[in-house]
Amino acid sequence: MSKRFVKCGAVLMAATLVGLLGSCRKQDESRGDAAGSSKFCVSLGWMENESGQRQRKGFEDAFEKFGGEVTFANANYDPKKQSEQIDAFIEMKPRAIFITPSDPAGITQACQRAIDAGIAIFVADAIVAGVPATTSICSSDFRMGAWTMDYIARHINGKGNIAMIDLPENEAWDLRGQGAKFALEKYPDVKLVQVHHHDSQTSISPLQAVESMLAAHPRGKLDAIWCAWDGAAQEGAEAIKTAGRADEIITTGIDGGKHAFEVIKTGGPFKVTMAQSIYYMSFMSVRYAHEHLKGKQAPRFIISPVFAVDKETLDALDASLKPEEYDVPGNAAKFGWKPEL
Repeated sequence: MSKRFVKCGAVLMAATLVGLLGSCRKQDESRGDAAGSSKFCVSLGWMENESGQRQRKGFEDAFEKFGGEVTFANANYDPKKQSEQIDAFIEMKPRAIFITPSDPAGITQACQRAIDAGIAIFVADAIVAGVPATTSICSSDFRMGAWTMDYIARHINGKGNIAMIDLPENEAWDLRGQGAKFALEKYPDVKLVQVHHHDSQTSISPLQAVESMLAAHPRGKLDAIWCAWDGAAQEGAEAIKTAGRADEIITTGIDGGKHAFEVIKTGGPFKVTMAQSIYYMSFMSVRYAHEHLKGKQAPRFIISPVFAVDKETLDALDASLKPEEYDVPGNAAKFGWKPEL
């Protein structure tokens, strides 16, 4: 097969993938500096929940401010699909590719191919190990997991039975569970009695997993459920309330956002979330991409701020402020919120 047809086939594949998996949003290029206004691509690891939507919002607002024409694609938690998206983007020859990894380990080679093609990559919400991204911005997943487990242990006075719902399918999210188990080492009288390893590709929901935990551990036998993300904490809280056990079992989560805050504010079993700066990660990635393309230095790695948000924090917030906007750069200071991590 001739090189001409190989190239044409690759371009057609790129167009097909973008058409099927992403959506295109063109920004007003006159807003940005000439060196920074160009074609950009964003591969989102997921979009079905509030955090994925918040990531996209951060990218959209940043491109609106800094300029550029952007194409989005959604991998829906599938690293193989995301690798294909990245390869398709390489054929489009953008100035930079932005990535929120569906699984950092699963997209390593595709990220390296982009760099080998001379395209700068910017990673948000994780680190792709071994790949020299221009800038990576993320939370400390290990420390968030440790913090929420420590919260549980203190809440039950250092003694009791707990369960976990973790996320081993993603290298970054798995760190949360590792951090939680590390924190448990300080509390020998806190017993881990059940662990559910969540897999987004299976049909078992967090709600069903918690219902199973409640059946296996009747009243008086379970004190808390540590959850690797807010969705599980919310569904778990619903199962606990339905079972009539809201007076004895709590859940904790990680992510933050409007729905999580609304549930926490009701005062039910879902007590606290480690609210990541999700919008901040996306927005700042675009900012530093434009700096990089102007020949300025961009930071290689940024740990984004994380806030411990409970009912007390939310109740104290001025009613004129929207708590879900905490991660817009500058807003946390206006709220009087200080990072926990």
